[in-house]
Amino acid sequence: MKQKAQRSTTTRTNMWGSRFATAADARLRAFNDSFRFDWRLLEQDIAGSIAWAEALGKAGVLSQREERRVVRALRELLDETSGKTLPLDAHEDVHSFVESALSQKVGALAKKLHTGRSRNDQVATDLRLWLADAALEAVSLLAPLAATLVALAKREAATPMPGYTHLKQAEPVTFGHWCLAYVEMLFRDADRLLSAYGRGDECPLGSGALAGSPVEIDREALASALGFARPSANSLDAVSDRDFAADYLYASTLLLGHLSRLAEDLIFFSSDEAAYVELPDAMATGSSRMPQKKNPDVLELVRGHAGRAIGETTGFLALLKGLPLAYDKDLQLDKEPLFRMRETLAAALPALEALVAGLTLNRDRMLAAASSDLLLATAVADALAARGIAFREAHEIVGRRIAEAIAKKTTLKQLGPGGGITAADLHALDPARSVAAKKSIGGTSPKRVRSAAVAAAKRANALATLIAKESRR
Repeated sequence: MKQKAQRSTTTRTNMWGSRFATAADARLRAFNDSFRFDWRLLEQDIAGSIAWAEALGKAGVLSQREERRVVRALRELLDETSGKTLPLDAHEDVHSFVESALSQKVGALAKKLHTGRSRNDQVATDLRLWLADAALEAVSLLAPLAATLVALAKREAATPMPGYTHLKQAEPVTFGHWCLAYVEMLFRDADRLLSAYGRGDECPLGSGALAGSPVEIDREALASALGFARPSANSLDAVSDRDFAADYLYASTLLLGHLSRLAEDLIFFSSDEAAYVELPDAMATGSSRMPQKKNPDVLELVRGHAGRAIGETTGFLALLKGLPLAYDKDLQLDKEPLFRMRETLAAALPALEALVAGLTLNRDRMLAAASSDLLLATAVADALAARGIAFREAHEIVGRRIAEAIAKKTTLKQLGPGGGITAADLHALDPARSVAAKKSIGGTSPKRVRSAAVAAAKRANALATLIAKESRR
């Protein structure tokens, strides 16, 4: 459900003002009110209120007629607000908005809905419901990117390219192997997000302000009605716990960190100097001054958002540090970083998936770069070791020969046999032969890459099935 927000001059009352002799100062409201951002929890707040009304009905607080009337009105409110513009400053928070809107429909009966409930357990419940959706959404959005990289890995399982350490050419790998490295990261990200989802899968509703509810609520049934696996175990902890939110932020930040690494590689790969890939026109931008430019703005923004996410997560952890039990108003500041994170992932992941899917590979350029003597020096040392020379000695032999070639401004192949290197050893100066030799599990041989891609495709399918199953809860 999507809503919008706008400013309003509607007169409003607070849910807590009965013991105060004067109305809240406008300056307090400007600093204190949260409806300008927590309206995003409206769907969850209505869902929690419906479940609470039904629980109150079972507990005998509401008659069957009252329960039906309240539930019907709340469902009407959900339909009426879907896609509609909401008054930005007419209410203190999303909870007071729902209560006010409900009172317009059912009158004084709306006041009975808050029996045994607090805004403290309300907001904790709302946020858990919202974050469950956010975590599953993130996994559902990273899954297509993983699948696209798997498809590329299958297609490019035998395409040689330079592999790098310290951003210096190291040994040849295949482009498919490079793709699968990021697939592994994405699978770990999915696992972390699902673990965060699982740890947050408990219902705080019924915890009251901090001590529990005085109404004999069946909290297990209440948790089940809202789709939670279990009720929370301790009311003090339940209203102040935001570990589940920190889990989501951390998992999302690490995901963005991985996406940033992918972006950095592709920025380099698409540079004029490397030119291993070309970005699709539809996912690149140009320059207002230089007509030749194709800029990797999507990739740079991903990199930038990863940096901001680290700050958001650090700030969130600092917010939680040292808070006394139970609820404290500091926790009002927990939501905006979460909202921003979800919006960032919702924009970044589809954009990155489209960019990767549209890449054009310059295989000739990649092969030429992967054929460098320097990149294949280790393969020559391995060839010496394969005929019985200790690797440390082979390393020295090849190193001296490389230095000689550089001094003579020639290549190892053109320098020819000598210095302990035979003509047969020089056959190792072949990128296809080099990658094919890496046959161990996890290696870059085309056969291993194809096998790993098949296994990754199965994992991606299993992930999609799990997402569909959890989303139906």
